[in-house]
Parts: sequence; structure tokens; C-alpha cells
Amino acid sequence: MPPLKPVTMTEQLRQLRSGETTAEAMMSNAIRRAEDFGHLNAFLTVEPDLAMKRARAVDRARAEGAQMPILAGLPIGVKDNIDVEGWVTTGATPALAQLRAKTTAPVLHKLLQSQAVLLGKTNLHELAFGVTNTNFSSIPAVRNPHDPARISGGSSGGTAAAIAAGIISSGLGTDTSGSVRIPAALCGIAGLRPSVGAGGSERRYSAQGVLPISHTNDTPGPMAVSVEDLAVLDAVITGTDPVAAKSLKGVRLGVPDCFWIDIDPDVERVCRKLCGKLVKAGAELVSVSMPGLRDVWRQVSAPVVLHEPREDIPAWLASNGRSDISLMDIFRQIVNPDVRAAFEVIISENSDKKYRDALQIHRPELCRIYDAAFYKNGLTALIFPTVPVPATYIDIECAFGKIKINGEDRGIFDTLVRNTDPGANAGLPGLSIPVGLTRSGLPVGFEIDGPVGSDRNLIGIGIEIERVAIS
Repeated sequence: MPPLKPVTMTEQLRQLRSGETTAEAMMSNAIRRAEDFGHLNAFLTVEPDLAMKRARAVDRARAEGAQMPILAGLPIGVKDNIDVEGWVTTGATPALAQLRAKTTAPVLHKLLQSQAVLLGKTNLHELAFGVTNTNFSSIPAVRNPHDPARISGGSSGGTAAAIAAGIISSGLGTDTSGSVRIPAALCGIAGLRPSVGAGGSERRYSAQGVLPISHTNDTPGPMAVSVEDLAVLDAVITGTDPVAAKSLKGVRLGVPDCFWIDIDPDVERVCRKLCGKLVKAGAELVSVSMPGLRDVWRQVSAPVVLHEPREDIPAWLASNGRSDISLMDIFRQIVNPDVRAAFEVIISENSDKKYRDALQIHRPELCRIYDAAFYKNGLTALIFPTVPVPATYIDIECAFGKIKINGEDRGIFDTLVRNTDPGANAGLPGLSIPVGLTRSGLPVGFEIDGPVGSDRNLIGIGIEIERVAIS
């Protein structure tokens, strides 16, 4: 396997601006690495000729003295549940194999307006309804660049693997329950879930033009080599200035007890070591109890994501002029057994009361628990391991079975989402930061969650935490 050579987006942009390299040369290298790392199955679609044409156009404009946007010439990838006008949005599922998007999702449009150059669309867990990226049939599993025998995490595993392998330095995923942050953690990159809140003005990024699961929870999110890179992507998407690193001196970070139990010993070792470094950097770590959080979260999560696809997916199909494809058509052709099991519930179960209770009773209570933790303790953020375990082995025969933690069997799905999904259901922003490796060389992610609307502060603190981690 070729060596992993992830270069930060910030460094690539410096090279392009200085003339040290050209957009054509950078894209040529990305295409070559996509071929070299084809065994990772990171991409579902690559358009090398179109990408090279657009890269050369950037070089011509720069040579003619045009004022270039910040991302001009940067190769990027986008998860294949995000619409690109004229491109197929497959969702990694057979029923959508020929669905061509009518428009480009606003979140991607912002990046393309800044003249980033799209290399291709990345692989995902079928319909984004899973967290391993272990796909079946003609759409293969995404493999982890650090050990191709292991999962990349999902559902944005293709984007994460492409970045970790150094094919691209940045791209887009989507996050409903942790689908940006989980693969970011398992592949050793940075990933941001922006604020969703109660929707409306509290939502930081538009989810328009994204094959949906849940309008309550879904959001696109940027993924990159470093948190500093995420700051640039977030600035382009939101039309603001990039956030700079923020000092950790006097910053109160909550350590919630319920997020630090049943952790793989190696993951815990890396994260506890970082906690010690944060204290030395001036942060104040505060032990926090969040009574009732786990029970309330379970009353929100499944009832929402197993109800909203009934209306959200048909609405997305209609927006692309494909009302001829029904939810039942999609269900009948689903390949992954775990996804099929979820859609059996979506199609058949009458869960209207559970859904109403989830939104009207339990979600407000979940938000209250988080607010109490933040504001009563004077916290800037909560900190914890993004995922309780390192990447597990790909196992097609038992891909959705059990995993051992400290000698006890745990469900794979429940384990991987355990720390990311509660905050997602409360609409919080969450940032996964690469902070080190296990003794066997597998990446560990460290998450910081903040109150709704604290995204910029979270990114600034995240940049500094990342610096502390590698010091």
C-alpha cells in the first residue's frame, strides 16, 4: 500500500497561492492517489477529465491576474447523498443508481463558488443508515487507510478515508447521529457537525439538496485533515472570516461521567493523556453528572429517525423530479440487512404517538439536561472520546453484531453512536479532533460539544486542543 500522505488543506492553499504548484498538478496528484488507493473504495464516482478541465481553468484565471477566491484550485470530494447538478446521487442504494440531481446543494455550492474543484462523489453506508460503511453487493465496504482490514466508520466513511489517505485534503459528509464525527475519529481526521438546534435560524448549514433521513437531525458537515482546515471551510460555507485558535486558559471543559464509561482501554489512555495536557495548557476540567440523559436520549433517537424518512425522502425525490420513485421502491431494493431492517420499521410501523412524544416531550427534556450541564457549571464545552473503541475489523458475515469492550459483548451500532448521537438529537454542534493513536496504530478521536450557536467558539478551542494534542 502506498504511504499515507495527508497534507492539510491550509498548506495546499498556500502552495496554490504562492505558485509553488498549480491546480492542474494538484488535481493530477489527487487522481493518481485515487487510483493508488482504489482498494479503499473511498469513491463511488470520479470524474478525472472534468476535474482536470476545471483545474486548468483556475490556473488560467490565476495566470491572467484574476482575483481568486480562497479555495481556488483545491480538490475536494463530496458524499454521494449530496446533490450536484447533473451528477447521479446514488445514496449507495440500487433504486437511486440513475437519479441525476436537478440542482446543487447550497452547502456544496458555496465551496464551488469559491472555485474548489470536485474530484468525485464518495462512498457511504447505504442510504446513510449506518455507521460502519460495510456495504454489500456491487457497492463495497469502505476500508480504513490505517488498516484496510478495518472499517472506516460511517456513514461518511468515503470522505474520511479519501482525506486520511491523502487523496484530497477536505470534503463534505452528512451527520444525523454521528456520521461525520465517527468516521473522522476512526480515520484520524477532523470533522464538524454544525449547530442544528430547533431548525430555522438556529441551523448553521442548509440541509437542502441532501438525500435525507431526518429533517430534525440531518446536517451536512465539513471534514478535513485538521481543525484549522475546518475553520476555513466553515467560513466559506457561512460567509464569515475563519476562526483563529483560542487560548485554553480559564476555559471550563466538562467531563461528563456517562460519556467516559465502557471505553476501550487504549482509547481511554490517549484521551486521558490529552486531558492532562489540557490542564497544563490552562483549561479547567470539571466533572459533570447528567442524570437521565441516556434514558431520555433513547426516547428521542429511534422514534425520530424511524419516522421522518416517510415524508422527507419522498419530498427530496420530488425536488429532483423523480416522484416516479416511491419509498417502497427504495425499500424493495435495499441490499444491506441492517438498513433493510430499519426500513421495515419505517414502512410498516405506526409510530406517530412515539414521534410526537419524542419531539414534544423528550427532546425538550434532553435539551434541558444539556443546558443544565453547560450553564449551571459555567462550561464552554463538554469533552469525551468521540467513539469508545478504535476501528473494528470488517466482517461481512457479522457486520452488525457484537464487539467486545473490556471483555463484554456490546452491539456495534449502539457502541459507535453512543457518544455522538445524544448531542445530535439535542441539535448541538460537535467537533471530532484527531488526538493520537492506539498502541496498534489506530486513530483516536476526541470530541467537544458546545451549546447551540457556539460553533465558532468551538472551532477556535478545537484548533488549540489539536495543537496541544500533538505537542
